[in-house]
Amino acid sequence: MFGIGMPELIIILVIILIIFGVGKLPEIGGGMGKAIRNFKDASNKAETETPDKLEDKKEA
Repeated sequence: MFGIGMPELIIILVIILIIFGVGKLPEIGGGMGKAIRNFKDASNKAETETPDKLEDKKEA
């Protein structure tokens, strides 16, 4: 996974805990989840619309 092992992930998690504190983690997680969901939705929409648009250009 991008050359990041378990020790590096633990260090990153500790740094995030120090910067944001334990109380903000649910908010950060929720925001990250929404961002990932929006990205997936946009990429799925692009995948389904792009072939249709290409076919429309070929017919014109």
